[in-house]
Amino acid sequence: MTTTLWTRVDSPVGPLLLTADATGALTSVSVPGQKNGRVVEVGWREDAGPFAAAEEQLAAYFAGELKEFQLEFRTAGTDFREKVWAALDSVPYGATTTYGEIAARIGASRAAVRAVGGAIGANPLLIVRPCHRVIGADGSMTGYAGGLERKVRLLTLEGVLRD
Repeated sequence: MTTTLWTRVDSPVGPLLLTADATGALTSVSVPGQKNGRVVEVGWREDAGPFAAAEEQLAAYFAGELKEFQLEFRTAGTDFREKVWAALDSVPYGATTTYGEIAARIGASRAAVRAVGGAIGANPLLIVRPCHRVIGADGSMTGYAGGLERKVRLLTLEGVLRD
């Protein structure tokens, strides 16, 4: 049985639930009401210690002082999802991309855009792995597991959108 550590961190987009494995590597960042988000389970151990760097970096990000997270994280997904998530990691602060551009970046066909959207929606590291930077081909704010209001707030914080 693997040990899951967890803590909660306050943020401008609501309380964040952070989880880590026994080594302290971040495994998820979730918000309340998130589609497929994590919730504390029986047997998990609350321990804020391993999350000090994540808490510090998240605070700096929300203060507009951090543009790239430098955290050890460990996620598990299919090969396809891992490729999509790696592509998300390369979308810079203050920029956006589209689902089609992510598909092209990983060498997937145009027909794979829906699958790319599904992989992005399954991203376990909200905010840290910037799925909020993916928008519709027409520039619309589409899909975000944490809710469109949060997506707009994050993109406004990064200067992509205006208040």
